Amino acid sequence: MGCLESLPYEIVMARISFSEARDALSRYREKYDVLPGYEIFGIRLIGVPPVRIAVDGDAVFFPFTKPCHGTFLIKVPGAEEEIEKLRKKKK
Repeated sequence: MGCLESLPYEIVMARISFSEARDALSRYREKYDVLPGYEIFGIRLIGVPPVRIAVDGDAVFFPFTKPCHGTFLIKVPGAEEEIEKLRKKKK
Protein backbone atom coordinates (compact mmCIF):
# COMPACT_ATOMS: atom_id res chain seq x y z
CA MET A 1 0.00 0.00 0.00
CA GLY A 2 1.33 3.41 -0.95
CA CYS A 3 1.52 6.56 1.10
CA LEU A 4 1.12 10.10 -0.20
CA GLU A 5 3.77 11.30 2.23
CA SER A 6 6.40 9.19 0.46
CA LEU A 7 5.83 11.07 -2.83
CA PRO A 8 7.29 14.42 -3.93
CA TYR A 9 3.81 15.94 -4.10
CA GLU A 10 2.51 19.49 -4.23
CA ILE A 11 -0.94 20.63 -3.09
CA VAL A 12 -2.53 22.59 -5.93
CA MET A 13 -5.92 23.19 -4.26
CA ALA A 14 -7.05 22.42 -0.72
CA ARG A 15 -10.37 21.52 0.91
CA ILE A 16 -12.37 21.33 -2.30
CA SER A 17 -15.32 19.21 -3.39
CA PHE A 18 -15.10 16.24 -5.75
CA SER A 19 -16.84 18.26 -8.47
CA GLU A 20 -14.43 21.20 -7.99
CA ALA A 21 -11.50 18.80 -8.44
CA ARG A 22 -13.08 17.31 -11.58
CA ASP A 23 -13.74 20.80 -13.00
CA ALA A 24 -10.18 21.96 -12.29
CA LEU A 25 -8.76 18.88 -14.01
CA SER A 26 -11.01 19.40 -17.05
CA ARG A 27 -8.73 22.19 -18.30
CA TYR A 28 -5.91 19.73 -19.06
CA ARG A 29 -5.75 18.24 -22.56
CA GLU A 30 -4.81 14.78 -21.32
CA LYS A 31 -7.27 13.49 -18.73
CA TYR A 32 -8.66 10.16 -17.65
CA ASP A 33 -11.82 9.28 -15.77
CA VAL A 34 -11.52 6.28 -13.47
CA LEU A 35 -13.78 4.62 -10.96
CA PRO A 36 -13.38 5.05 -7.21
CA GLY A 37 -10.90 2.47 -5.97
CA TYR A 38 -8.48 3.07 -8.86
CA GLU A 39 -4.94 2.67 -7.58
CA ILE A 40 -2.30 5.29 -8.32
CA PHE A 41 1.11 5.20 -6.59
CA GLY A 42 -0.33 2.38 -4.50
CA ILE A 43 -3.05 4.69 -3.16
CA ARG A 44 -6.71 3.83 -3.76
CA LEU A 45 -8.68 6.89 -4.81
CA ILE A 46 -12.07 7.62 -3.31
CA GLY A 47 -14.70 10.03 -4.56
CA VAL A 48 -17.87 10.50 -6.51
CA PRO A 49 -17.55 8.81 -9.92
CA PRO A 50 -16.00 9.55 -12.23
CA VAL A 51 -12.73 10.40 -10.49
CA ARG A 52 -10.66 12.49 -12.90
CA ILE A 53 -6.89 12.26 -13.25
CA ALA A 54 -4.93 14.64 -15.51
CA VAL A 55 -1.47 14.56 -17.05
CA ASP A 56 0.71 17.54 -17.94
CA GLY A 57 4.21 16.73 -19.14
CA ASP A 58 5.69 14.25 -16.65
CA ALA A 59 3.32 15.29 -13.85
CA VAL A 60 0.09 13.66 -12.80
CA PHE A 61 -2.74 15.50 -11.04
CA PHE A 62 -5.39 13.74 -8.98
CA PRO A 63 -7.85 14.35 -6.14
CA PHE A 64 -6.84 12.92 -2.79
CA THR A 65 -9.31 12.76 0.06
CA LYS A 66 -8.01 12.73 3.59
CA PRO A 67 -10.74 11.83 6.10
CA CYS A 68 -11.63 14.72 8.40
CA HIS A 69 -9.58 17.12 6.23
CA GLY A 70 -11.37 17.06 2.88
CA THR A 71 -10.27 16.68 -0.71
CA PHE A 72 -7.05 18.10 -2.11
CA LEU A 73 -5.86 18.41 -5.69
CA ILE A 74 -2.40 16.87 -5.76
CA LYS A 75 0.42 17.21 -8.32
CA VAL A 76 3.17 14.58 -8.47
CA PRO A 77 6.04 15.28 -10.91
CA GLY A 78 8.20 12.55 -12.40
CA ALA A 79 5.27 10.16 -12.69
CA GLU A 80 6.16 8.48 -15.98
CA GLU A 81 5.24 4.95 -14.81
CA GLU A 82 1.80 5.99 -13.58
CA ILE A 83 1.19 8.00 -16.75
CA GLU A 84 2.04 5.00 -18.90
CA LYS A 85 -0.32 2.86 -16.81
CA LEU A 86 -3.14 5.38 -17.42
CA ARG A 87 -2.45 5.50 -21.15
CA LYS A 88 -2.46 1.69 -21.44
CA LYS A 89 -5.70 1.48 -19.49
CA LYS A 90 -7.39 3.78 -21.98
CA LYS A 91 -6.53 1.56 -24.97
